[in-house]
Amino acid sequence: MTSMQVAQHNDGDGAGGHPPEEGYQRGLGSRQVQMIAIGGAIGVGLFMGAGANIAKAGPSIILMYALAGVVIFFIMRALGELLLYRPVSGSFAEYAREFLGPFFGYVTGWTYWLMWVVTGMAELTAAAIYIHFWFPEIPQWVSALVFLVVLFGVNLISVKIFGEVEFWFSMVKVTAIIGMIVIGLGVLTLGFSDAGDTASTSNLWSHGGIFPEGIGSSLMTLQGVMFAYLAVELVGVTAGESEDPEKTLPKAINTLPWRIIIFYVGALTVILSVVKWTEFSEGESPFVHAFSEIGIPLAGGIVNFVVLTAALSSCNSGMYSTGRMLRDLASNSEAPKAFGKLNARQTPAVGIAVSVALMGVGVVLNYVVPEKAFGYVVSVATAAGIWTWMMILVSHILYRRAVKAGRLQASSFPAPGGSAFSWVALLFLVFVTGLIAYDSEARVSLYVGAGWAVVLGIGWVLLKNRDTGSAAGQTADRTLVSK
Repeated sequence: MTSMQVAQHNDGDGAGGHPPEEGYQRGLGSRQVQMIAIGGAIGVGLFMGAGANIAKAGPSIILMYALAGVVIFFIMRALGELLLYRPVSGSFAEYAREFLGPFFGYVTGWTYWLMWVVTGMAELTAAAIYIHFWFPEIPQWVSALVFLVVLFGVNLISVKIFGEVEFWFSMVKVTAIIGMIVIGLGVLTLGFSDAGDTASTSNLWSHGGIFPEGIGSSLMTLQGVMFAYLAVELVGVTAGESEDPEKTLPKAINTLPWRIIIFYVGALTVILSVVKWTEFSEGESPFVHAFSEIGIPLAGGIVNFVVLTAALSSCNSGMYSTGRMLRDLASNSEAPKAFGKLNARQTPAVGIAVSVALMGVGVVLNYVVPEKAFGYVVSVATAAGIWTWMMILVSHILYRRAVKAGRLQASSFPAPGGSAFSWVALLFLVFVTGLIAYDSEARVSLYVGAGWAVVLGIGWVLLKNRDTGSAAGQTADRTLVSK
């Protein structure tokens, strides 16, 4: 069934209806969707990437995470309105297909798939490197292969198993962040530990001011900050398999501001108050450094475990997302038909298997050139994520226009500010894209993006030629039969 056919089908069901013919098992409960949403906001981008951003921007990095967080909330509320209008697993690609046309749905689906495949490559390698912290004698490729096989099995069994594993991955990350904040606040208020004598909120402005490297340097960190928020949109992919999307999805999205305030703004504010920003550097986790300064026993091991969990969580989510996106593409004749099949446990096994195989190739590549490969795939993932967010916003703007004209029913979860906030968020993403183009190191992602656009363009032409040829063949057959 095409996107427009589904939309027409839903006109009779109401705004909140969902197409039962998707075939998925609605096995994700409220508890799991909520924790998946929370976990999507906490990843390696925070645990590791914040170190480089602090070194470049100083305390102003807190403002950059807050600013980006506001934009992310606009994006998620726009997505929420679309999800309650029509909750489908294809999510972003489906909405792009419906409101912008088949080509944009095709590009969005394949680009989101690419984002998770390359992210999975990086996360598997990162997880293998983290294992070296405890077991340096284990070859990197062995750890990566074990993680790949285990997570593949988790995603293949059932969506309930995926949801349960992701629930506990997210629980570890959430508990760790809250624990870090509580301990940091204890150091600030009670003054215990070696860092107690110098810990103070004045560290936020006493060492060169809030913008010690200038506003320009702070703005340049926005591209890295946006990478930290990748996967927050994952809750949209769960829509087709949520037990009660009309209740669970709004709750998950509305709690996003609190997650950003606590896990990003709150955690970084505490850390930069406990340890002055000049002591942080690129290539290290600010959390490990801060807790080493505090003098907590086994701090390195604890945070390493948390970062390992974050990497595995991201890879686990990637496998889940890629299978669903490939199935959506296949259902719209934009990918091989085999990707559209569900196994006996109602999971898109073929799509997941192909994606996992490509992630396995990434493990080999990252083993050969680990440093360069990791940086490149992170840049590509960020660019792909920005495209996805842009498609969500444009689809929302067009949806609101259709509702205003009376062509579509209004969603039960309207975004505050209507399409105005979507325009603000869209302009912000264009600005961040400009920053990426200005940065010589990050610019490689745009080159890769241009190459990816060429590949997708060729693929689209081949698809259209195939469809044209198929239609011509059917016409010829009918002519012969009539004769």
